[in-house]
Amino acid sequence: MRYNLHMNTNELILSELARLYPDARPALEYRTPYELLVAVILSAQCTDERVNAVTRELFSEHATPQAMVRLTQEELEGYIYSCGLYHAKAKHILSASRDILEKFGGSVPSTIRELRTLSGVGQKTANVVYSVAFGGDAIAVDTHVFRVSNRLGLASSDTPARTEEDLRSVIPQRDWSKAHHWLIYHGRRVCHAQRPDCAACTLAPLCAFRAAQKE
Repeated sequence: MRYNLHMNTNELILSELARLYPDARPALEYRTPYELLVAVILSAQCTDERVNAVTRELFSEHATPQAMVRLTQEELEGYIYSCGLYHAKAKHILSASRDILEKFGGSVPSTIRELRTLSGVGQKTANVVYSVAFGGDAIAVDTHVFRVSNRLGLASSDTPARTEEDLRSVIPQRDWSKAHHWLIYHGRRVCHAQRPDCAACTLAPLCAFRAAQKE
């Protein structure tokens, strides 16, 4: 990694992440904002691979809120059982689907404020849907983003909400959505939760976590 002396540490980290993951994109499969919303709700404490396997079957017949609400909660739970937390997730999906139909004319709302009024939609889910489905500028802090950003020193916070604030302050707004995916890719490929591969990490010379280990 070559250093640009005109950049500060945060800028160097972001530049290297952009170089490493130029094609970073969402791993969840979806065709519409509604499908993305459902997939993100299902992804809580579940792998994207498992969610994709479940939604391929679910969306073959229930890809719209109109079709989804025709399912009973028990029927929906049968589809999504393997994603875990299936009782709460089914309840949220059905409630959000009814809200979309009754309050938003059948279309997923396109602002973070409105998205957060839907059942099961917190800040992270709203940010993902707003960013990915509608092209908005947002940073969704999932477990990978939280871990990697705090290890690197882009953030220094103990909650996802504060981490999001930290990241918004050091990352240019135009890069918020891209940086979200860069950090996820780095967390999956290099900066693992239990055994980060620091020896192979080109960001190691800039990393606060690595520096602390050497003290």
